[in-house]
Amino acid sequence: MHPVYTQPALEDVSLKMVERTIPVVDFAVMGLNREKPPTLNEESVRVLADQIHKAFSTIGFVYLTNHGISEKEIAEVRQAGDGFFNLSTQVKKPFIRPTDGRNFGWVSLERESLNPSRPGDLKEAFNVCELHDETQDPHWLSQVHGAIGTLDNATALRLLHYPPLPDKYNIKPGQVRCGEHSDYGSITLLFQDEIGGLEVLPVDGKYTPAVPIPKTVLVNIGDLMQRWTADRLISTKHRVLIPEEEVKQRIVRRSLAFFVHPDNEVMIECLDGSNKHPPITSMGYLQQRFAATY
Repeated sequence: MHPVYTQPALEDVSLKMVERTIPVVDFAVMGLNREKPPTLNEESVRVLADQIHKAFSTIGFVYLTNHGISEKEIAEVRQAGDGFFNLSTQVKKPFIRPTDGRNFGWVSLERESLNPSRPGDLKEAFNVCELHDETQDPHWLSQVHGAIGTLDNATALRLLHYPPLPDKYNIKPGQVRCGEHSDYGSITLLFQDEIGGLEVLPVDGKYTPAVPIPKTVLVNIGDLMQRWTADRLISTKHRVLIPEEEVKQRIVRRSLAFFVHPDNEVMIECLDGSNKHPPITSMGYLQQRFAATY
């Protein structure tokens, strides 16, 4: 059975608008819960690849259903994040993100400006960069990401916490929850809560909501993948604004983002040989972006 675009069982009019912009794709044929992955030349895999390629070359985002990551696992990570973010500032300070450019640890409220032209973002975060994965895949894309979970690769799981804003909170002119930006690496996997607020900038230049869809993961392309593909795949700008409704300003928003990066010393060059973008190492590009963000 070939994977097809699926229609979420939700009646929200805004969601129907999103369906025309950000595709929803059934990922079951390649989902993590499959006992035996299909071979790459199977027709079902080619159909799935075509759907994802179309999404990444037009809007840069795609919702995946049946991805195989359980709701229980996602809830456990969110719970761990809640436990940390609810601690006092004094307790969290020893875990603060280092100032030497290493990207792990706690990022305090307003410390980060993902759009450097705006005041600091009204969010805090915790970055986890070291994991241990014994699996190996001979595919080229896996090889250039082979050091994930070590200090030789900047891939990070990021727990994001957008705290409720107290009554009459002094919001600075132009300040937002998360400034307009594109992600830095290869791809990003985003798990939203039900609050929503993320907006994506399609090629037509008008922001549209990326409405949370239960049991999906929202996947998007990062800058280095766009450079690799000589702009055939798009690293789309996105943002989180402060809700206009006061009631929504009083609600915590949480999300989990898994930012996938090539290994630090991998040279990112246009795969078609066009040299449309100058070669740069994965870490070199990341350091440029961090310098502007912090």
